[in-house]
Amino acid sequence: MAETPHIVSDVMTRTVVAVGREASFKELVQTLGQWRVSAMPVLEGEGRVIGVVSEADLLPKEEFRDTDPDRFQQLRRLPDLAKAGALTAEELMSSPAVTVHPDATLPEAARIMAVRGVKRLPVVDAEGKLLGIVSRGDLLKVFLRADQEIEEEVHRTVVSCLFPGSSVHVRVREGVVTLGGQLRDTTLIPVAARLARAVEGVVDVECHFRGVGPDETEGTV
Repeated sequence: MAETPHIVSDVMTRTVVAVGREASFKELVQTLGQWRVSAMPVLEGEGRVIGVVSEADLLPKEEFRDTDPDRFQQLRRLPDLAKAGALTAEELMSSPAVTVHPDATLPEAARIMAVRGVKRLPVVDAEGKLLGIVSRGDLLKVFLRADQEIEEEVHRTVVSCLFPGSSVHVRVREGVVTLGGQLRDTTLIPVAARLARAVEGVVDVECHFRGVGPDETEGTV
């Protein structure tokens, strides 16, 4: 994968199953099952995203199929009851769709998912046209980076910048970065840890430094 920072366009799925606003309930069920997806963008015109329809939007029709909810339940579950009687994607979809732009960073996309409580985001251009879709699983792809690749990036972007010419070393195992060695200026340790943690694919950062006095010979621990 490319060097940090990764953006949504690096990991998104570009081939997306989508439907129009007039798609019928049965068509929605068939399409979700055929493509083995749990949600789809709803499009209009030249491919502009106007909503998202998911399995959760379809389930109320089955949930309320053989029940007669009392008044309290009707008031409490009014949106679900409306979906139970819906027949088209336009009536069923969640709108407006929660979307993200392709140049958003992965942490930004993750925060949108967490705050809005969604599992995937349609990726759209400035005009709202569909470019792809990014899921929680896509955001986790950065943790598949090889340890060696992470180690090289941490050394190049963190150690070489903060500690040029020092004996600071970097080791990475299962995504966990270990920084160690002897330092005269220990105030840079929190900065190094923060920068290393920002490298894509890093699971955690451990620091094992030892301070040395100005008159001591610096060496490797």
